[in-house]
Amino acid sequence: MPLHPDAVAFLRRLEHDGVQPDYLLSVAEARAKAEIPAETEREPVAAVEDTAAPGPSGPVPMRIYTPPRRAVGVVVYLHGGGFVTGTIDGYDPLMRRLANRVPATVVAVDYRRAPEHRCPAAVDDAQAAYHWATAHAQQLAPDSRGQIAVAGDSAGGNIAAVLSRRRRDAREPLPALQALLYPGTDAAAYQDSDAYPSYRQCSAGYGMHYQDGLWYLAHYLGPDGDRYSPDASPIRAPSLVGLPAAYIVTVEYDILRDEGEAYAAQLRDAGVPVEHRRWDGHLHGFISDPDAFADAEPALDDIARAIRNALTPRSSTQRAE
Repeated sequence: MPLHPDAVAFLRRLEHDGVQPDYLLSVAEARAKAEIPAETEREPVAAVEDTAAPGPSGPVPMRIYTPPRRAVGVVVYLHGGGFVTGTIDGYDPLMRRLANRVPATVVAVDYRRAPEHRCPAAVDDAQAAYHWATAHAQQLAPDSRGQIAVAGDSAGGNIAAVLSRRRRDAREPLPALQALLYPGTDAAAYQDSDAYPSYRQCSAGYGMHYQDGLWYLAHYLGPDGDRYSPDASPIRAPSLVGLPAAYIVTVEYDILRDEGEAYAAQLRDAGVPVEHRRWDGHLHGFISDPDAFADAEPALDDIARAIRNALTPRSSTQRAE
């Protein structure tokens, strides 16, 4: 379908403001661009607490959001930003909205970023934070079943998928759900612009450029990184059998659209319950910006519904679409 009117207006604002794609910027400039204005509206929650989990290379900073209503469980969230940009400060408004919508206690993870820390440092930190959350689940959501979901958008969706596979391989308790929002799943394919149609169809002019992805992965993997490793390309794991149920969001005008949809299809082929929702007419990252996109709220409501069902007894009878 054509671009949604909200997407058209958003892209016009980017052009009017002279916003440059990340690949034309320095790392410092791209990180500054990703931060949100101080006046951005933040929904109230019952409590916000900064803490840290023991990590492989020191403490992993985390921010815990407690909803006003009884939390039905815990969500460990990995932010987006191409493994290079993004912070828990920048994701504060979305984390508050998510905590309130589920309702769940959200643990936002400030994992190490590239290029200072290459793959798999971000996943190692996410794994440490998730381990901490499992040990504290009943304290985080005292009136719940102690269930935990993992979620992430874009690069964070990649990390969430890798974390889920690592826990399966280690025979550790799996997340109740992996909620992957417009995830990158195939770093190995990304070096070939013909690997997926969306690479060419959405290569420029829709917010995130194809060249941005090359820039992110160059920083994340470095010159000697293994693009085919399942820690970088979750779709390349030898087997996807036995992974946790997945809720996957893709959007029409997004270079990562086909990677996410290919991952959903391969999970289904492996017998994993998958619910996939494509938002036609929209852009990568739209859920984080409810001021610009009217559909951001219904999209988040649907994500919250899927997480809530997975964290509560109803999940035992839930069936993926």
